[in-house]
Amino acid sequence: MGPRPPIRFAIVASRFNPEITQGLLEGARTYLAGQGAAVCDEDVIAASGAFELPLIAQSLARTGRYDGVICLGAVIKGETAHFEFISLATSVGLMNVSLATDTPMAFGVLTTYSDEQAAARSRGADNKGVEAARACLEQARVLRAIRARADVDRPERSGV
Repeated sequence: MGPRPPIRFAIVASRFNPEITQGLLEGARTYLAGQGAAVCDEDVIAASGAFELPLIAQSLARTGRYDGVICLGAVIKGETAHFEFISLATSVGLMNVSLATDTPMAFGVLTTYSDEQAAARSRGADNKGVEAARACLEQARVLRAIRARADVDRPERSGV
């Protein structure tokens, strides 16, 4: 068995609230590049909004090309219950995709009460895109180690 290919990630970023999601995207890409896991432009996919993230992430995971999918977006509370529905649907959707595909899904979706809170979390030291990328990289490494151990430790079944 030859050397393992480098870890590869896809990033799905919502186009809604672009001034926020661009900061998250830049943070995630910068972090991964610093860890030797740079993301190619072809592996960065735009989603209409946060609600659309799970379906695109699932499609990417099912290709088998990625060790993880980093999902970025921002849902900012307005005057209606829309915020609650979109936030919950997105988080549950991404968790279900992760479990169904055995692929880490990083939840880099801000759920804030104001534009100011979202801006603060999409830049500088508090950039949640960095945190999402870090979490996805850690999960991908853990899963690779578990799978490698399982391949080595798998007992041979004879006559069963």
